[in-house]
Amino acid sequence: MRLLIADKLHSRAIEELRSLPIEVVYEPEVTAETLEKLIAHVGILVVRSTEVTAATIDAARQLHLIVRAGASFGTIDVRAASQRGIYVANCPGKNAAAVAELVMGLILALDRRIPDAVASMRSGRWERSEFSNAEGLYGKTIGILGLGAVGREVAQRARSFGLHVIAFSRGLSVARAADLGFGHATSVEDLASRSQIVTVHLALVERTRQIVHRGIIDLLPDRALFVNTARADLVDYDALRDAVRDRGLRAAVDVFPNEPKGRRDLTTEVFETSPTGGILYGTPHIASATDQAQRAIASETVRVIRSFLFQGDVPNVVNVSPASSARFQVVVRMIDKLGTFAHVLSVFKRHGIRVEEVTNTVFDGANASCAKLRVVSRPSEACLAEIRAFEEVIHVETVSLPSLA
Repeated sequence: MRLLIADKLHSRAIEELRSLPIEVVYEPEVTAETLEKLIAHVGILVVRSTEVTAATIDAARQLHLIVRAGASFGTIDVRAASQRGIYVANCPGKNAAAVAELVMGLILALDRRIPDAVASMRSGRWERSEFSNAEGLYGKTIGILGLGAVGREVAQRARSFGLHVIAFSRGLSVARAADLGFGHATSVEDLASRSQIVTVHLALVERTRQIVHRGIIDLLPDRALFVNTARADLVDYDALRDAVRDRGLRAAVDVFPNEPKGRRDLTTEVFETSPTGGILYGTPHIASATDQAQRAIASETVRVIRSFLFQGDVPNVVNVSPASSARFQVVVRMIDKLGTFAHVLSVFKRHGIRVEEVTNTVFDGANASCAKLRVVSRPSEACLAEIRAFEEVIHVETVSLPSLA
């Protein structure tokens, strides 16, 4: 099997992958366009920022697994992969500490105007009075939008600065927030109106696109601090720029619309402001770019691939339905002879019984096995009788499964 690494990956991971019984091809300069031409004979694909389009997936005749060496997977056409039965996995939480560290650094930079003070010093000026009027962070409220791995890491660090934490997340209840020691916001609007600092940590899906719109930004108090290290499309950047210019909002962003791909120049209107007391800082999409984070992501990438190759299991898979429509489980104990299991499956096919999941356990001595088949509809007595008629079948039983809907 051929494994293609179509992005830069930590050298330690490449060494470990080359120790596996697969052919490893390292092409870190691949683009979405050239990937389509290279994918035909690839069984496992590893990407970071390289886009994996539906056209690429359609050209991948031997592809089994796509691993996103990072937390999100928005650059992969997951629907196209699912239609082809290709696993998509990611490495969630491995860069959370790195992102949280940058968030706190940006918050401090906004409050103390650190980049401006450094620039002033480098230009030969000593402007102590200009940079001695910071408000300070202690006792303020930080609103965390999205309480996944990164949001939780930010909350932990924010509390060490004496900040009061409130959070909004679709899965966060009042009781759970209390258990975590957080305040609970009932909505994004509630979070914005109650926070002097807001930081965004959501995945980009259709329902979260532009979730921080002009109406949300207008709810932020004057001279609030706003940080986005997640995804540019979560935020209305035109409204953000206007708030910096007109209301003194202090904002820091690590992600931008239309980020350069392989270039060193940035074309963006985000910084085109004439602020009246506002601040807008930016960093070039570096939130997860620490060596610690890259080593952790690389190790997780290797773990996913190793598990797939040796156990047939895919950790962190994102496109396998967590809920099954199976309502019954048929347990078949049988003599472990060649063709017996195939006979059982052929009976299900003749009777129109759809099998959702199958496990088969072989006992010591390899004389007997136990198959468990999760099926959508209850097999008829005629169907079960056909299975029992096989000489190798020891016992057949149908069990109703609890509804997990």
